[in-house]
Amino acid sequence: MGLPGGFEFTGIACGIKPSGKLDLAVISSQTPCVAAGVYTQNIVRAASIEWNQRLTPTDGFKAIVINSGNANACTGQRGIDDNQTIASIAAKHLDADENQVLVLSTGVIGQHLPMQETTNGIAQAISEQGGSEDHFELATMAILTTDKGPKTVESVVSTNSGDIKIAGMAKGAGMIGPKMATMLAIIISDAKISSDSAQQILNRAVEQSFNRISVEGHTSTNDALVMICNGNSEIEVESDESLREFEKAVTESCIQLAKQIPADGEGASHLITIDIHGATNDQQADSVARTVAASALVKTAITGSDPNWGRIVSAAGYAGAEMDVSMTSLKLNGFLVFDNGQPVQFDEKQVSQALNDQFETLIELTIGSGPGSARHWTSDLTQEYVRFNSEYTT
Repeated sequence: MGLPGGFEFTGIACGIKPSGKLDLAVISSQTPCVAAGVYTQNIVRAASIEWNQRLTPTDGFKAIVINSGNANACTGQRGIDDNQTIASIAAKHLDADENQVLVLSTGVIGQHLPMQETTNGIAQAISEQGGSEDHFELATMAILTTDKGPKTVESVVSTNSGDIKIAGMAKGAGMIGPKMATMLAIIISDAKISSDSAQQILNRAVEQSFNRISVEGHTSTNDALVMICNGNSEIEVESDESLREFEKAVTESCIQLAKQIPADGEGASHLITIDIHGATNDQQADSVARTVAASALVKTAITGSDPNWGRIVSAAGYAGAEMDVSMTSLKLNGFLVFDNGQPVQFDEKQVSQALNDQFETLIELTIGSGPGSARHWTSDLTQEYVRFNSEYTT
């Protein structure tokens, strides 16, 4: 498909991570362009979030600097000053204003950034930028923390005037409990669009994607999703039809990126899709989906390939949504295990084997006859997750 033109990327190791792995990425536009953002609702938030929220949406974006290995969160005035220094240094090397530079940070909370290494790294990264797939890949790797590997997407929107390209990258495997987006994600496009339209599209796209995933339900201090559109295609996205097509493609790209996060949940052995039907409205269906996804008992049952459907049905019952138990039915990977409020005969070994053999698990729960529906993605809960997070900083 190819990347949108007019952007440059890189990723380097500058010394933020003690491991020596890549830890600093820069994405820049050759011309000032549109940027929109959606950010964490956590009251405890990183300096980068406050900075970006003040600046977006904008039509004067020039670059974004992303560091991994250090969240720069809960670091007081020094953290705020360090964040501004990052933007200022990048702006200097790009012949831009610091207010044209966004900053994203991810990693351990409560530690100050090693600023000498970081500022030196910014200069080096900008000098090594390029527009190739290899440069893009370096950036996707430099934003990772506990991820097993990069999370990316590329797509094309075909219009009467030509093709619009979209690409994206994300990171996230733990501390995933979104109340907007979650983790870090960047969508880039060569579409020509206003900053207001870009922001509105991003707000709606996040509700169908990043805001419907979880791993353990812990909302991060650094969650951010940024979309950058530089107009390089010269194709304007302003008519109702073009806006719909572009929004559809952006939303699908966000969904594809979002699903890769619980699929890579720390220690995860299953990606779980939860479909709720028959609710009074979509909001109540969403509440049930999130409650089922958050249940440690449901998650551990899937880990053990145990078709213990009572855990799922009972979780739905305390979600606070209207529910007609007499019309409640449940399928696990297509096998009917509970129907109209009654248990049904099924081959437990066969269902267990189906859960064990497939990485993706589908929970389909109907809770009544209403029009409401919702989908949520989560990961299972394994011993490896507990081990990893009990030793995270030690």
